[in-house]
Amino acid sequence: MGHNLETRSFSDEVRSYNNNAGNMFDLGHPLLNRIAGSFVTAAGIGAVQAVSREACFTALENASGDRTDVTIPKKNNHFRGLTGETNRSSIEGLVKTTGKESIQWGVAAGMYSGLTYGLKEVRGVHDWRNSAVAGAITGAAVALTSDNPSQDQIVQFAITGAAVSTAANILTGIF
Repeated sequence: MGHNLETRSFSDEVRSYNNNAGNMFDLGHPLLNRIAGSFVTAAGIGAVQAVSREACFTALENASGDRTDVTIPKKNNHFRGLTGETNRSSIEGLVKTTGKESIQWGVAAGMYSGLTYGLKEVRGVHDWRNSAVAGAITGAAVALTSDNPSQDQIVQFAITGAAVSTAANILTGIF
């Protein structure tokens, strides 16, 4: 079908997007394109997740004065700069923490995507083994970005990363 927008249907546009979803960037090499695209996508998701989590905790804390049965989960304050003293310091804390979390999400996605692509190119096949290795390395890297990583935490994150990515690869073939 031609590229004339007047003759293309909505479903043609959606199919075109799905086929070209990884082509957000053209950095001269498919590996770089894939890493950059994954990084930007995941960083955006990480920022939205961080801000929405803080908004949820703020709403629950404000609702605790009501006589409703709202149970407030124990808050692990990721936004340490949000003290509420001034709007300026609260906004700065929000931006700093959201930026840090966005970078962590982006690095994890870019690393995982780059590793799976590289392993596919080296081995000539994309299977659960590539996903397991990429997930384990990415999980260990994510653990290293935490404040005080321990050896047990690094191993736990590596095992979790390998298990989740392997399960996702296997389930992709089923569904």
